[in-house]
Amino acid sequence: MAIWALHQWRRNQVKLMAVLCLATYPEANSPAAAVNAVAVAKQLGSTLHAIAVNVDIPDVSNALSSYLLDLPNKIREVEATSRKHGKALLDAVAKEASEGAVTVTTQEIAAPPALMGDEAAKQCRYFDLCLVGMAPDNQTACMTAEALLFGAGRPTLLLRDATDVGALDHVVIAWDGSRVAARAVADARPFLERASKVTVVSVTDEKPLPGKDIGDRLAEGLRTRGLTVETASIQAGDLSIAAALQEHAIKIGGKLLVMGGYGHSRVRDFVLGGATEGVLADLRLPVLLSH
Repeated sequence: MAIWALHQWRRNQVKLMAVLCLATYPEANSPAAAVNAVAVAKQLGSTLHAIAVNVDIPDVSNALSSYLLDLPNKIREVEATSRKHGKALLDAVAKEASEGAVTVTTQEIAAPPALMGDEAAKQCRYFDLCLVGMAPDNQTACMTAEALLFGAGRPTLLLRDATDVGALDHVVIAWDGSRVAARAVADARPFLERASKVTVVSVTDEKPLPGKDIGDRLAEGLRTRGLTVETASIQAGDLSIAAALQEHAIKIGGKLLVMGGYGHSRVRDFVLGGATEGVLADLRLPVLLSH
């Protein structure tokens, strides 16, 4: 008993490390990304590392481009704007963290436009949880989230810029019995441990499921771990799988949706699964994705 208690004490002493990736070019994140990231870190009792991903455009100057288009100056202007956005966002994170008593560190990195997501993913491998602020018209944040999901090897939490994150105390698990769904449940443990309620949801008309009782089996295991769990089976009908899951989560008062991030590699690019693509395109509540 004493050994078990020691292990529990040690586990409780290990702080989670969350990382926030901030888009600066061509679309920059809004300051809401800083507010929500700090709020999540505070709920988890984690540290927060904020990375501004600035653009570094390769030198394409030659006599013709300099004479006709003044490209070197335009490139310098774009890079300066990107750095300005990045600094403003990092300052916002530092200010919010100071007010919320969250330990924060900041970093600036630079990469060519096509590699900004890849470089962010490399940095995120040293942390436990990736955070990304999302807005409907911010394709840069969407591409960053995709790069982190498939390249960081860490769970990615998508946070809507439009609303305050609030208390993530009702966790909804999208469960189809797959490997990626199981990975997502494991990665969601810090949230599950702090939740007052968990709901396991299975969509029955989207694809064949490995059994009728898969939701009950997961719920039973989670209850054994001391969690309060309910189950639900829903049909997507005419809705996309992403819309159906998010709508149901919101309907039952869910504050966080946990789901597997589906996709397969086609050379360098990832072909997204329908649910993953739908969530990235139309985020309606905080969603934790794991691949």
